[in-house]
Amino acid sequence: MRRAIALARAQVGKTGDNPAVGCVIVQGGAVVGEGATGEGGRPHAEEVAFDRAGAAARGATAYVTLEPCGERTSGAASCGERLARAGVARVVIACADPSLKAASRGVARLAAAGVRIDLGVLAAEAQGLYARYAPAGVAQPRR
Repeated sequence: MRRAIALARAQVGKTGDNPAVGCVIVQGGAVVGEGATGEGGRPHAEEVAFDRAGAAARGATAYVTLEPCGERTSGAASCGERLARAGVARVVIACADPSLKAASRGVARLAAAGVRIDLGVLAAEAQGLYARYAPAGVAQPRR
């Protein structure tokens, strides 16, 4: 998770209106793919990591700094959907999505597909990345 946080930190201020997210995919103790949100907010970190991991993502663990998106405004497959389709066995997430519009959708998609989810891993280290995305008057989730 610390590597995913470092990848996200390197993109802070470069992702437009989207949060900077880091994703690391691990298979058999080895990193098989990693990525961060692209400049301007696209591609998403998970997409970059999947492109690098390829078929090695099946049965792997994905470490993601922010809950994977559950829905895309473009109509493309969400990151939660892509993780499930790729056959990832486990997704470890630092922070829940603070957006009232998107919160829990990615986790729900993953859970429905039978993917094991661990939420809140190193959350204290990652929370600063997403403080500006929490709705006014709503405390950022601490899980």
